[in-house]
Amino acid sequence: MALVTAGVVVLDCAEPEKLAEFYKELLEGEVAGANANRVEIRAADGFRLALRRDVNATAPSWPRPENSLQAHLEFVVDDLDAVERRIVGLGGRPMEAGDASGPTEERGYADPAGHSFTVRRGTPTAPKQG
Repeated sequence: MALVTAGVVVLDCAEPEKLAEFYKELLEGEVAGANANRVEIRAADGFRLALRRDVNATAPSWPRPENSLQAHLEFVVDDLDAVERRIVGLGGRPMEAGDASGPTEERGYADPAGHSFTVRRGTPTAPKQG
């Protein structure tokens, strides 16, 4: 049984509803889920893209280093503790923990090269705060 059940590319932005319309049309997809702070699009081929509200979002400055974090990986899992053991066993390390209560728990990690990613159960409902 696979521990990771889905992968989602997440883009942080100030207005997820507007950006979701763009990607929905571009990908000829459909809204797979939405709440006040997040819209997820599923393309016909199954690709999943989520737009998450970040109250402090600014346009990326790439290739300059300011605001260089433009996107991150997010993985949907059933068992956060089992996945954490596997991540650490493979050389990753915990970076941060979200709210530990309820079905929307999210945890942050770094891969062996230092790239950040999150694993979560359920759909997050709170906006990014910084």
